[in-house]
Amino acid sequence: MATRVNARLGVIGSIRHGVDRLIASSPARFAIMVFTGLILLFTLLLSLPIASHTREWTPFVDSLFTAVSTICVTGLSTVDMATHWSGFGEVLILLGTQIGGIGVLTIASILGLVVSRRLGLRSKLLAASDTNPLRAHHGPVSESQAVRLGEIGGLLGTVAISALTIEAVIALLMFPSFLNHGYAVGDSAWLATQYSAMAFTNTGFTFNVEGVAEFGGDYWFLSLMIIGVFLGSLGFPVIYALLKNPRHPRRWSVHVKITLLATVVLLFAGSIAFLILEFDNPATYGEMGAAETVYETFFLSMMTRSGGFATVDVASLNGSSLLVGDMLMFVGGGSASTAGGIKVTTLAVLFLAAWAEAKGAEEMEAFGRRIPNDVLRVGVSVLLLSATTIAVASIAILHITKAPLDHVLFDVISAFGTCGLSTGLTMDAPDSAQLIIAGVMWMGRVGTVTLAVALAASTRRQLYRRPEERPIVG
Repeated sequence: MATRVNARLGVIGSIRHGVDRLIASSPARFAIMVFTGLILLFTLLLSLPIASHTREWTPFVDSLFTAVSTICVTGLSTVDMATHWSGFGEVLILLGTQIGGIGVLTIASILGLVVSRRLGLRSKLLAASDTNPLRAHHGPVSESQAVRLGEIGGLLGTVAISALTIEAVIALLMFPSFLNHGYAVGDSAWLATQYSAMAFTNTGFTFNVEGVAEFGGDYWFLSLMIIGVFLGSLGFPVIYALLKNPRHPRRWSVHVKITLLATVVLLFAGSIAFLILEFDNPATYGEMGAAETVYETFFLSMMTRSGGFATVDVASLNGSSLLVGDMLMFVGGGSASTAGGIKVTTLAVLFLAAWAEAKGAEEMEAFGRRIPNDVLRVGVSVLLLSATTIAVASIAILHITKAPLDHVLFDVISAFGTCGLSTGLTMDAPDSAQLIIAGVMWMGRVGTVTLAVALAASTRRQLYRRPEERPIVG
């Protein structure tokens, strides 16, 4: 008996040692393995007959696509979400969006904190890498990091409490809207829970037949949706900083200030653009009054950032509006948030670099602080790899579907930015195109920098510098 116990402990110890070595050698690779493993698990669960309303097996492509869209908190679908899934399937999807939205490693660290009431160094490093992509690189992180290692415990507490509190409050405030639209008390409570979770995690799934369009004139409900998506897209480090120093903006880090400023600017810029381009479109806002049109364009601007909800038919938007939506979805929300895209801080850093170059300054500066060049290198890498991913996927889907370019580009960027808005192309596309879109969602959520670091065999220290030579650029 003792021999069996010792053998079992030896096997467990070997597995634990192997996991420790993998985490130490490449936290990014470990994160991707856990993330992909969860997608495969949810694919299996969603394919079961108990998960479908008809009690039949869900086809592999549909279950895989839904699992990817769920864990990647995207909201794109290949089936009718309101009628295909059973109660068990809807619970699975709700759980998956929580895991994907808050972050796999962050949830694991929260559970470890709850069980042991403390965080070890390994858990702190995992949680830190989940909140700051710059930690994917070996070596010290400069002062530009959003959250310091000693603050990880507080951040995880903020993540858990803020996520549960925000979703609970929004669900409670949404409850009367469902009652007013004729839903039973139980259905109203369930739908309010679903919508609050989907809003905060920036997932565009809807489980009522008409979706958000059913609440087109309910500005109380739509405003709650805006608030949920906005808070989810800020990022947990920003929420943590705001809760820690709500009345002292001077103490906020550059990351917090850039995120807030860029988010507000893009929100109003997108709203103005949609207002100018769509005010006379009878298929969208052309038949609405002035005040209603302004509000609806503001709602659309917020949702194209990553929310994935729409009160109008996206396919009816003008081509110019679809292009504006492409831009907003490509940027996305804040770092370490439930939103996708290249992140607003990436856009801000690229803009600051261009501004510094235009002024002839040697270094980037913002809010009285210097931004190191390694941040710019990460930003350029994110931009280049993201654009390449979108271009390759768009070309492949164009070849497969022969669909219009603006519709293909919109759905591909929506997938990469984990937004969830669609022109209808995704649901009607062949299986091969849907698998490509699923891969784009996975790339968008995992992160191009994390993926690049994970694929690297090792980090090589170079003990010499080659002679410098300047190629002509521009």
